[in-house]
Amino acid sequence: MLAAKAALRDEVWAALTEAGVARFPGARNRISNFTGAEAAAQRLRETDAWRAAEAVKSNPDSAQLPVRQRALEDGKTVYMAVPRLAEPEPFFLLDPDHLADPPRKAASIAGASRSARRVTVAELSPVQLVVTGCVAVGEDGARLGKGGGFADLEFALATAAGLIGPETVVVTTVHELQVRPAGSVPTAAHDAPVDLVVTPERVLDCRGRRGDRPVDGIRWAELTEEKIAAIPLLRALSAGHRG
Repeated sequence: MLAAKAALRDEVWAALTEAGVARFPGARNRISNFTGAEAAAQRLRETDAWRAAEAVKSNPDSAQLPVRQRALEDGKTVYMAVPRLAEPEPFFLLDPDHLADPPRKAASIAGASRSARRVTVAELSPVQLVVTGCVAVGEDGARLGKGGGFADLEFALATAAGLIGPETVVVTTVHELQVRPAGSVPTAAHDAPVDLVVTPERVLDCRGRRGDRPVDGIRWAELTEEKIAAIPLLRALSAGHRG
């Protein structure tokens, strides 16, 4: 499984690089920023799922910066994960009515430090839309990240806290080169699938084809001691789990 995932990541990163559609600082070893990210964000903006959402939880990567910007412009509350969940308060809360900078700057990692306040999972409100970054995604909604496991942890934490429910829509914005046929993206039990795949050219609705979402919260047996030690929230939760 790990080898298959690694091979697919390399394949996609190489394809983005060779096509010249990976933006600075390049495709490899990251959720790649891509040419057309703004167009994909605009196409997402035109969906019913977007219009119905009052609060959005998003990954912090540059590829989804246009999505976060448009959410703020449309008056939506945005919860953005602190990179690598590296703080005791692992989410930024961006209130569109109280921004120190214009939405595009406020929605960046650097800008969020001025316009957002840090919040704990307990301070989050339920969200109607989850935005996630992908290295690759299947037409059946199977998602492949960059390998750190942080997106799955965010999803598990938010689900366990009741912030993500059965009706919450999970979306990603990607380049067409990142989309793979159904059944070709390897997944494990902890991998959360997406409902909508949005590219600059189209919207794929995967809800009738995707696998089940993980509903059992944090899978402690799959976490290393190093991963737990690196994330303050996991350290705190693990004490209660082990107790």
